[in-house]
Amino acid sequence: MFSKFYYMDKAKPLFERSNKKTPVVSFERGKIPPQALDLEEVVLGAMMIDKKGVDAVIDILHPYAFYKEAHQFIFESIIKLFENTEPIDLLTVSAKLKKEGKLDKVGGDYYLVQLTQKVSSSAHIEYHARIILQKYIQRSLIKISTEIIEDSYDETQDVFNLLDLAESKLYDITQGNIKKSTETAQSLVIQAKKKIEDISNKDGLSGVPSGFSDLDKLTSGWQPSDLIIIASRPGMGKTALTLSMARYMTVAKNIPVAFFSLEMSSIQLITRLISSETGLSSEKLRTGNLEKFEWEQLNVKVSSLENAPLFIDDTPSLSIFDLRAKARRLSSQYGIKLIVIDYLQLMTAGGSNKNGNREQEISTISRNLKALSKELNVPVIALSQLSRAVETRGGSKRPILSDLRESGAIEQDADIVSFIYRPEYYKIDEWDDEERTPSSGQAEFIVAKHRNGGLNSIRLKFVSSLGKFENIDNYDSPFEFQSKINQDGPKVNPDQAFESGSYREEDDDSPF
Repeated sequence: MFSKFYYMDKAKPLFERSNKKTPVVSFERGKIPPQALDLEEVVLGAMMIDKKGVDAVIDILHPYAFYKEAHQFIFESIIKLFENTEPIDLLTVSAKLKKEGKLDKVGGDYYLVQLTQKVSSSAHIEYHARIILQKYIQRSLIKISTEIIEDSYDETQDVFNLLDLAESKLYDITQGNIKKSTETAQSLVIQAKKKIEDISNKDGLSGVPSGFSDLDKLTSGWQPSDLIIIASRPGMGKTALTLSMARYMTVAKNIPVAFFSLEMSSIQLITRLISSETGLSSEKLRTGNLEKFEWEQLNVKVSSLENAPLFIDDTPSLSIFDLRAKARRLSSQYGIKLIVIDYLQLMTAGGSNKNGNREQEISTISRNLKALSKELNVPVIALSQLSRAVETRGGSKRPILSDLRESGAIEQDADIVSFIYRPEYYKIDEWDDEERTPSSGQAEFIVAKHRNGGLNSIRLKFVSSLGKFENIDNYDSPFEFQSKINQDGPKVNPDQAFESGSYREEDDDSPF
C-alpha cells in the first residue's frame, strides 16, 4: 500500500522521492475503537463512594464492557465484594485488589483516590453506564464484523456455515444490549387490545395448547413468560406427560419445542415418542420383535415425527447458565415456543454457588428459569421431584405444595405449580369421590397454584404400555380396528358390522 499523503502533491510523480520531511499527521484522523474512558472513571468512582451507584449499574455492566484493563480489574473487585455482601468503598476495593495481586496493575491506591475525586455523587451513573455499554457493543460489532469479513474471503469456508456462525455471533452480542425502557400506559393498552383480538381468533387459546382440552380451558394454553412446575413422585409419569404434550405441539400443531432431558438419553426419549405415535409398545421397540405389518406401521407413522420441530438436548448435569445460552440460540435459530426441562433437581447452578447449600442452588436455578421465560417470552415447563413426605403421610396421597423439594423458591418463582397423581401407583383401585369410580389407567393433573387463573383437578387417561397421556373423554386408539366384513369366517351383514358393540364384545379387556 502506498501512503495516502502523496496524492496531495499533484505536481510530482507518484514514485518520486522527496527530501521534504514526512508530513505531521494528527491522531484525530486515525481510527480508535469506540470508548468512553472519562465515563468509565466517573462510574467506578461513583460506585466506590455511593452504594446506590452499585445497585444502579450492577445489572447493566460487566467487566469486559470497560475499555481499559485496569477498569476491568476494579469492576471485578467491586462485583466480588457485592456478591459477598461486603461494604464497597475506597479501602475495601483497595484491599481486594491487593489480595488478588492486581493493585499495582491498576495504578495503586493513588489511581483509586483519583477516581473517587472525579465525581461527587451517583446521580447520573445509570445514564453513564448505558453509554459505556453502547461503546462496548460497538467494539464487539467491529470485532465480529472483521472476523466475518476475513472468513468470507476464505474460499475453503462453507457459506452456510459462515451464515450460521455470523448469526450466532451477532446473537451473542444482543445478550449484552441495552435493557428495555419503560412503556406508557397508552402503548400497553394498544398492545393488550391487539392481543385480545388475536385470542378471539384462536378459540380462546392465548398460549401454547397442551393437547388436553380441560387443561387448556383452565389455562388458555401455556402462557408466554410463565414458569410452570409439574411435580410428582418417581414413576408417576412426569416425562410421559410432557412427551405427550410435546408430541401434540410438534406433530399436530407444528409448534417448535425445546426439550432438555437431564435424566434420559435422546434416543430413549425419541423411542418413547415413536411408541406413542405408532401404538407399538416400548417392549416391542426395545426388543425389535416386530411382525411384518408392525414394521410397515412403524415406517408409515414415524414420518410425521421425523418432520416435527422438536429439539432434544440430553447434556447431563446441565448448568442453568449453559441452558440459558442454548435456549437463546434455539430461540434465535428456530423460534421455539416452549421449553421443557426434565428435571429441575438434576440441574446445577454453575460456579456461582459452590459454597452454598442445595436450597440456595435450587433458588438460583428457579429464579433464572423464570428470568429465561420472560427474556425469551416463552413458557418454560420444569419437572420436579416430590419429597418422601407423600409416602409417609396417612390418608390421601395427593401431593400438596409443601411436598415440593426445596419448595420455598420454586413455589415463589413459579406461575403454575401442578402435580400428577395416579391412585393405582399406591395400589388404590378407585377414586375417593362419591361415585367411587375405578381409577385403573387414570391420572389426576392437580393445579395447586395458578397466578393468573383458577385451580382445578383434571382427570386424564394414562396408557402405561405406550407411556402416554390422553384426554379421558375422547381417548382415541392408535390402532386401526378391522371391520368383520374383511375377516374370514361367518359372513356379517354390513349393517350389523357397525352396530354398537358388534365387534367390541371380544375386545372388552382392551385399554382402548
